[in-house]
Amino acid sequence: MKIGMPAQTEPSALIPNSSKKINYIDHLKVVLTILVILHHTFITYGAPGGWYYTQKTTHIGALIPMTMFVAINQAFFMGFFFFLSAYFISPSYQKKGATQFVLDRLKRLGIPLVFYSFILSPVLIYLIYYFGEGHHIGFLQFLSGFDDWIDFGVLWFVAALLLFTLIYVLWRGIVKARSAKILAAPSAGMIILFAVFIGVISFFVRTIFPVGWVLKPVGFQLGHFTQYVAMFTLGLTAYKNNWLSKLPYRTGKQMLLLIVVLILIFPVFYIIKQKTNMPLEWFNGGFHWQALLYAVWEQVIGFAIITRLLIVGREWWNNSSALLSKLSRYTFAVYIFHPLVIISFALCAADWTIDPSVKLLIVAPLAVVGSFLLASVIVLIPGVKKII
Repeated sequence: MKIGMPAQTEPSALIPNSSKKINYIDHLKVVLTILVILHHTFITYGAPGGWYYTQKTTHIGALIPMTMFVAINQAFFMGFFFFLSAYFISPSYQKKGATQFVLDRLKRLGIPLVFYSFILSPVLIYLIYYFGEGHHIGFLQFLSGFDDWIDFGVLWFVAALLLFTLIYVLWRGIVKARSAKILAAPSAGMIILFAVFIGVISFFVRTIFPVGWVLKPVGFQLGHFTQYVAMFTLGLTAYKNNWLSKLPYRTGKQMLLLIVVLILIFPVFYIIKQKTNMPLEWFNGGFHWQALLYAVWEQVIGFAIITRLLIVGREWWNNSSALLSKLSRYTFAVYIFHPLVIISFALCAADWTIDPSVKLLIVAPLAVVGSFLLASVIVLIPGVKKII
């Protein structure tokens, strides 16, 4: 039996432990992981996107800010995870050597993929089938008709990261390491130009693979992968050239101004839709000028937010914190198990006679706290902490 497909937009990174040497990277991991939880909770209650279980609000006053939140989130948070993950790949590869590095990646990325697909995913779908849809059958009976065994769900990111990492190892094996000229940290203008370029490439990719089109069973939305590939490559380049310490503080200030302007521009997309009477899907892909406009907006604001966060983190948020360090330790477990927490709370609140947008205000903070609490317990299980 087929019981639906989870959203692609979901997403945490497995960043090697060497990231802990830079405190603000740990702190940013926590923020990004919280955004992943909120992203899927917003989709549950009305924001556009696919998810395991939804109760969508119809109030336009709630839908507009919810849509803005997931649109801005999608513009940067998963690309940022790819950047941070790639940033620490090279030193790990050099320290462990190719064989040990690959074995380590297969263990820390491959085992969670198998666990999610064959154990957690069927449980999630059964909860919805039983409590959300009212099919009161036993779990074993449910499994007898279950046929979605290859389902990475939110771990599509882990599958993509493993793929990118193996390609990197193959490239390192073919291309001999050689000294190269150190590249200066990019200016604000260069970052914006590159973001526009990625936006244009994304537009052409989306003429074939519009946003929302999912490559099954791995769950890749190829319409977003132009940014992901670019960010992964930039992460490798940034480490090699020490960009994180070289990005000018002035660039961060310029990016903040750009971010504010682009957020204020977002309602223009609603105006365009109303004035042209166009299908909303034209923003997601196809050979439409609206799709080009949105793709460029998305990449420019995404690159601007990432740059701003890196600089703000380095300048203002690099102090050690026992709490944030502990929460950072839980982020990968949170990423894996947060669907279970969101779905459980959403099912508990399903029969409340209030608008879904109000449920969001209650369920969202509970999902964040519950996900981290569950993760703190899971990492205590013998053997688990060696993987996640």
